[in-house]
Amino acid sequence: MWKNMLVLFCTLMASSGPCLAQGNKPVVERAPIKQTSAASGKEMFTQYCAACHGADGKGNGPAASAMKVPPPDLTQLSKKNDGKYPANHVAGVLKFGSGPGAHGSAEMPVWGPLFQSLDKFHDSAVQQRISNLVTYIETLQAK
Repeated sequence: MWKNMLVLFCTLMASSGPCLAQGNKPVVERAPIKQTSAASGKEMFTQYCAACHGADGKGNGPAASAMKVPPPDLTQLSKKNDGKYPANHVAGVLKFGSGPGAHGSAEMPVWGPLFQSLDKFHDSAVQQRISNLVTYIETLQAK
């Protein structure tokens, strides 16, 4: 089904602006997931997350307007958790998803299986990806 597919990918059309198709209706399309460095949380965030969550993690990416439920502001995770960054929760959401409604929408991909497809099902590489992405998201937390 969506193995090897990045579920949320904004179609950027140079002539009509970000995420706008005919009739100015936002479009979210499936696209193949691209290989990134498992060692770089920032690179993975930019490649896999920024289209929806924005480069700054505030939920204002170019695909955000095309989503049924707006992506959450990732910079507020610590604030919403009494000042403590919920690293284990973030890792769980990335690896397994969070169930219906818990993440706000089923539009967010479950990254665990996608990362497995990139790394030929090597669990250590998948864990490295998740860990480095979780660590990078922590750097985005509002002060």
